[in-house]
Order: sequence, then C-alpha cells, then structure tokens
Amino acid sequence: MKKIGSVLKKHVMTSISYLIPLVIASGIMLAIGNILSGANVADLSSTRLNIADLCTTVGAYGIGLIPMVIATGVSFSIADKPGIAPGILVGMVAQNLSTGFLGGLLGGFISGGITLLIVKKVKVPSFMQGLMPTLFIPLIASLISCTFIYYVIGTPVIYLTQVLTNYLQSLSTSSLFIYGAIIGVMGGIDFGGALNKITFAFALGLQTEGFNAPITVVILANLVPAFGFTLAYFVSKTMKKNIYTKAETETLKNAFAMGLFQITEGNLPIVLNDIPRALIATAVGNSVGGGLSMLWGCDSAIPAGGLLAVPTMSQPHMFLLAVLIGALLAGITFAFLKQNITDDNEQNIEPELNLKDIKFNE
Repeated sequence: MKKIGSVLKKHVMTSISYLIPLVIASGIMLAIGNILSGANVADLSSTRLNIADLCTTVGAYGIGLIPMVIATGVSFSIADKPGIAPGILVGMVAQNLSTGFLGGLLGGFISGGITLLIVKKVKVPSFMQGLMPTLFIPLIASLISCTFIYYVIGTPVIYLTQVLTNYLQSLSTSSLFIYGAIIGVMGGIDFGGALNKITFAFALGLQTEGFNAPITVVILANLVPAFGFTLAYFVSKTMKKNIYTKAETETLKNAFAMGLFQITEGNLPIVLNDIPRALIATAVGNSVGGGLSMLWGCDSAIPAGGLLAVPTMSQPHMFLLAVLIGALLAGITFAFLKQNITDDNEQNIEPELNLKDIKFNE
C-alpha cells in the first residue's frame, strides 16, 4: 500500500510541476489585465484587442486549461509519450464536463493506465508495428478513456465536487478559521516542497469550482515566511540580538524580493540553518494569517502571483492585513527563538540590512 501511494504521489507531483508554470503565467497575465481594467473577450476574431483585454482573455484561457494540463501530465508520467494524446483528449472531456481539477486528475490516471496497458499487453503482427505509436495506441487509449470518464465517472465527480464546495461555503466562523489555519500551515511549511504542491493542487481544484478562499490562503502562506524572516531582523535589533550571519543577511534580501511574487524557495538557506525554529515561526505566522484570511473571506481571482494577485481580490485590504499579522507573528517568534550570534569573527556577524540593497533575481 505504501508503495502504491508513493507511485501515485510521483505521478501527481510530475503533473503539478508541469501545471504550475501555466498557472503562474496565466494568473499573472489575468492580474495585469484586471489591473488595467481589461475584459475577457469570447471571440478573439470579433475585434482588435488592446493589451489589457488580451492579457485578461489569454489569462482566462490558461486557467480554463487546468483540467486538460493536469490530465496530460499524469498520463505522460505514467505512460511516457504514448500517454500524451489520450491525456489531452480525456482532459478536454473532463474540462467540458465541468468536472474540474479532480476530473482531470482522475482522467489522467485512467488514460495513462490504459495506455500503459496497451503498450505492454497488446501485440500486433510485425508489419503493423509502425502503426502502433501513431494509430492504434492513441486511438484505442483515447476511445476507452474518454468513454469511461464520460459515461462512468463524470457525474459522480461533479456531484462530489459540488458537495465539497457547498460544505466549505457553509462552514461556521470557527471552522473557517481552523480550515484556513490548516491550509496555511500545509501550504508553506515545506517551502515549495511536496506538501506545498499537494495543498496547492487541492486549493486549485476548489478554485476551479468557484471557491477562491483556500487558494488565497496558499498565496498568503507563501508570502508570510519571506516577510516574517525579514521582520525578524528588525525585531531582533530591538531585542539587542544578532540572529543572522553575513551570508544569511545577503540571502534575506533575495528571499524578500522573491517572496513578493510568491516564490518561497528563496527562504530555504535561512530555514536549513535553523530548521526547528524556522518551522515553528512559519507555522505560527501561517496558521494565524491563513485563519484570518479565510475567516475574512479573502478571495483571489487568480491562483498565483503573490502581491500581483491582490488587485483581483474583493477584499484586498483585509488580505494584506492578514499577511501583515502573520508576518509579524512569524518575525517575532523567529527573533525570540533564534539564538544570539556571539562569534567574535566579524565576517560572521551580519552587516546592517539596507532595504535599498534588495535586488530581484534576473
């Protein structure tokens, strides 16, 4: 059972790694379009679009392709190149059935499994071998997969997704805070690792069904650590402590800049130097910030982009307040827990942090 779970996780992670660039690019384009008051135009040939309308329209197209991309990624991970065509087609069926992220995910496993079975088990005469990769495998696998998802699992997936969405939308105040706290911790505690990606996938699936609060918490969970570790520097000064080495202070500048755009991996050098305290501080900040974000109904219209997602929210000020509270708690916790650096070697003691020195990665 453990081996099966590991295999399933591998295929999901592979698919999400392909999905994330699409989500980020589409989300940021949609955010830019919204900032510029762009419109989503259904028929691109109907008029000459300005750049705002183009960004909004293309961004919306990209977000709409999520079920197809997740299905293709899983199918490819299972069956390699033969799984691509069936994955695309079964993903499009899932997309048009409005089964959302979950339908695309299940469709990918179905198409990939069927394709792999055909590749390994179906034998044809030698003179027909050349037709297998271009005709028989994609045709048979696509036909079986699409038939199965359309007639067998499509309706149950739609029903289950709707039940889950309705349940989350009917949560009480205390339950909203608890769920937000859980998503906040899970969405940021491993700084872009497997747990982060699984939480992102779960929240993204809910967003495709119109429930935006969880993905907003995930955005917050990736913003808080970078801001929190930066605030810890200044908090530590008021406590007469040196908590960062020179190298860590330089890392902090990049981590802060990357954090603005929800890139949380920049925090890893600091985290790995003091894992227990960094994780505790992150958990404290993300749990409170995530709980408040969900409690206050913060809802991002796009699934990624960091601070670029704020203009798409109906309550941007409340979201920023939740981020600030989470970052302050994370910073205070880290500064309090972190040991004072007493090494007499001046090269090991942090220089003064100047925010003007912060540079963005090229």
